Amino acid sequence: MLTFISCAKTMTARSSVRVPFTTVPPFETAAKEHALNLSQFSTQELEKLLRINSKLAATNYLRYQDFCSDETPALPALLSYTGMVFKRINPKDFSENDFRYAQEHLLITSFLYGLLRPLDAIKNYRLEGDVKLPELGGMSFFDYWKPRLTDYFIEAIREQGGILINLASGEMKDLFDWEKVNREVQVITPEFHTWKNGKLATVVVYAKMCRGEMTRYILKNRIEQPEELKKFEWEGFRFSGTDDSGKCWDFVLG
Repeated sequence: MLTFISCAKTMTARSSVRVPFTTVPPFETAAKEHALNLSQFSTQELEKLLRINSKLAATNYLRYQDFCSDETPALPALLSYTGMVFKRINPKDFSENDFRYAQEHLLITSFLYGLLRPLDAIKNYRLEGDVKLPELGGMSFFDYWKPRLTDYFIEAIREQGGILINLASGEMKDLFDWEKVNREVQVITPEFHTWKNGKLATVVVYAKMCRGEMTRYILKNRIEQPEELKKFEWEGFRFSGTDDSGKCWDFVLG
């Protein structure tokens, strides 16, 4: 069973957490080429391209200028991202065996790097999937990665038993030929809902927290069979049922 999560927009270049080893991202060469292309943009151009404020644009201008320098620090992906999902995974207390297990059973999306394993060493960046660069022939990064990642992704899932637990945000499907992924492997997508005005609704912050907590639950408990996920509970969220296809599993608060 393989678990799949989204990258985060916020990152750090420092961590005191020790890991047993680091690895080279499988698409690092492509990431460096993209970073080099992005380094040609000014701060003002990055502000518009990435739809960020001037302060963030200045930060990322410097990131891309220094990206290929050997002196620029790199961290394992699981420690680099600092968004809500990663805070809830909380790798600060992971044992060496936890990290080793995560390396084999977790993949993380990245618009710059494509797909990452938890211990792949990466550098800080900011990018969106719909960004189009002249060097890519006007393609978005979604379009660029789709033919490059789909078969790699399917093979990685097959190596772990052919079952994918999809805890990534919806837009990440566009990095792949998702119909092909669904044909080739079993995909289960946990969804997290709360009751609002008598209807089930998704509260984004709760959904992100639950995705992180479920990822942590899978990794720390070495969950290998989807049925075991039905035991997952966190802050009142519990398994409620599946849709007619059996592919979407609902966890409801209350």
